[in-house]
Amino acid sequence: MSIAQRPLVHELFGFATAGLLAYAADLGLFVWLRGPVGLDPMTAKSLSFMAGCSVAYAGNALGTYRNAPRGLRQYGAFFAVNVAGALVQLLCIAVSHYGLGFTSPRADTVSGAGIGMALATVLRFWGTRTWVFRREGRIGSWTG
Repeated sequence: MSIAQRPLVHELFGFATAGLLAYAADLGLFVWLRGPVGLDPMTAKSLSFMAGCSVAYAGNALGTYRNAPRGLRQYGAFFAVNVAGALVQLLCIAVSHYGLGFTSPRADTVSGAGIGMALATVLRFWGTRTWVFRREGRIGSWTG
């Protein structure tokens, strides 16, 4: 592995670690809210998203991107990127639950926390490294 590839591998590993912890918080809360608590799938996913987002920000700000600037701008951008990811997950649940008629708690979990999370993770990684914790020199100027 070249030296140029090593930082990206470390970044991916750190992002994945923070993401796995956030995923566990999101999934655990979603299953509990959807099952024993009995909330509808959209409300349960919205609430579990907030918990997962908080865990992910802490993991990335204090771990993966600990040397990058942190502040209100980064938190706002992180939240916006994660809202975009959550919308992807909610769309997956809406299509599965309301469009395709898969209405069981298990189907909601597969569509929101499985398929939706996978698609949202790609968006979140790109957004987090591009808009939230960017470092000077990594992203070129729009003026060339």
